[in-house]
Amino acid sequence: MHGLGNDFVVIDAIRQQVELSPDQVRRIADRRFGVGCDQLLLVERPESKSADFRYRIYNADGSEVEQCGNGARCFGRFVVDQGLADASCASLKIETLGGPIEIQLLDGHQVQVDMGVPRFDPSALPFEADAEAAHYALDTAGQLLDIGAVSMGNPHAVLWVDEIQEAPVAELGPAIESHPRFPQRVNAGFAQCLSRSEIHLRVYERGAGETLACGTGACAAVAVGIRQGKLDREVTVHLPGGDLNIYWPDDDQSLMMTGDAITVFEGTIDLSSF
Repeated sequence: MHGLGNDFVVIDAIRQQVELSPDQVRRIADRRFGVGCDQLLLVERPESKSADFRYRIYNADGSEVEQCGNGARCFGRFVVDQGLADASCASLKIETLGGPIEIQLLDGHQVQVDMGVPRFDPSALPFEADAEAAHYALDTAGQLLDIGAVSMGNPHAVLWVDEIQEAPVAELGPAIESHPRFPQRVNAGFAQCLSRSEIHLRVYERGAGETLACGTGACAAVAVGIRQGKLDREVTVHLPGGDLNIYWPDDDQSLMMTGDAITVFEGTIDLSSF
């Protein structure tokens, strides 16, 4: 499946028992010797009675992570298309490592995700800083960068650039991702402001590299942009793989993300060979 080109292998771990090692995840994610994906998603039964499902997210490097916005949309489409959830459900409550989220399937391939309230406290990412602020100075690769930092259930650093096509994603992305002030690493977003309601965005994702789209990265860029006074409350985010609509009604309310979720193909894989 994919959400704007951010692609996933999605595995039903409800009707079958699935246990994956980090090495197996890496091999499945390999685009030449496996299936190929940015992340692998496991659909599981919830641990809480208040949730409908639980899902786990593994990056292509085998590491398990807290949240994935594009993956959440694909997850919602998957459980309905596979008959695990009733298509008439108004919404689905999902457990993730980064906290609960809510998903609503709309017309066509559109899926809306309640991403919760953005968290700017440095300890939420985590990020080493003396105090919470809208701007932080980050000494990276011999440059002093002005970034915003926020948790969308997973950690994000946002850097504003003048021209998105010239953004030094390949150079600065890995340096920001592994910066020692982010002890659990971080997703690095490079954003260009087109207007108060429109931005371009490229994201170097933790454990995956630059992807065609990053849902939580889009949410993070908009949240940081609003916090810094650059953006209005509803923003169209142009990513290399397509567009997302991000709406944050107020600081103490949930941020909503809407975009496509597409199934590419279905199949089976013998994990004993991995």
